[in-house]
Amino acid sequence: MSKFLMPAETAAHERIYMAFPSGGYTLGETEEEAEAARETWAAVAKAVARFTPVTMVVDPQAEADARRHLGETVSYEFAALDDAWMRDIGPTFVRDADGNLAAVDWNFNGWGAQSWASWGNDSNIAAHVAQLENVTRLQSSITTEGGGIHVDGEGTMLATRSVQLDPDRNPHAVEADIEQEFARQLGVQQVIWLERGLTRDNEEFGTRGHVDIVACFAQPGVVLYHDQQNPEHPDHVISAEVRSILEQATDAKGRKLRLIPVPAPATLKDEEGWVDYSYINHLVTNGAVIACAFDDENDAQAAQILAQAYPGREVVSVDATELFARGGGIHCITQQVPQR
Repeated sequence: MSKFLMPAETAAHERIYMAFPSGGYTLGETEEEAEAARETWAAVAKAVARFTPVTMVVDPQAEADARRHLGETVSYEFAALDDAWMRDIGPTFVRDADGNLAAVDWNFNGWGAQSWASWGNDSNIAAHVAQLENVTRLQSSITTEGGGIHVDGEGTMLATRSVQLDPDRNPHAVEADIEQEFARQLGVQQVIWLERGLTRDNEEFGTRGHVDIVACFAQPGVVLYHDQQNPEHPDHVISAEVRSILEQATDAKGRKLRLIPVPAPATLKDEEGWVDYSYINHLVTNGAVIACAFDDENDAQAAQILAQAYPGREVVSVDATELFARGGGIHCITQQVPQR
């Protein structure tokens, strides 16, 4: 029995950590692209800050840009950064048996040592955030990211084999090894394994299949999943696979899952090919759901589904098109600290 448990993301939050984009592909090749990134990260931070304090980790060279976009909306901490995906580079917070917080460091290595990624600075951020929060850092025996896991807070996890068994993350691991580590660090008793993530996320500039754009727990026993209804899109097949696995699954309490399909945006392609736009990649924090929008005809329907799935919370939609163009969404750029 683990002495640690990762709370559900629907539990109360003390603060949200983010990282401000300061370089590399996230900023793009032009000042116009860089401003688009900064504006989008800032829009998410401002939406979150209405409900939960935000700490923005900023590379010292980007301080002026961060303050120009965010002013006094957030608090600032400074550290060298490669990128700005705090869900993945930051730690996962857990509680021990006495309720004290600790922080799991997942040994970030650029989403499986991707050729386009750099992570010399980002690999230090989990430890840095743990220090800022004055909590014990738990060094994991595996390599993964916060976007690769989703828990119900009662011992059940959603994860993809394409990430957790990736030979460039965990070259010698088998499922049992991964499950044992999730049990040790997060209190997970049951992993519901999906095979892969969405098509775009499995291509060159993706994560190799993060679960947090595919499916998530709205509450124990209730799972929201990405439903690509258009048979032209390759994710149509993936949605059917995911639904089939979830229909047959039981959670750590032995319950069958209640499934809530969340229609994918109607937009199928951008200039790079099939999109992986997803409403699943939202942040639940205190009284709110910070949801992805895409100036898409399905935005309103998705927001309504989220409002019903998380009763009593205000759904705040933020245009996430620029985030997904860079490889992720709102959940990907945020990391919660549970209320102490």
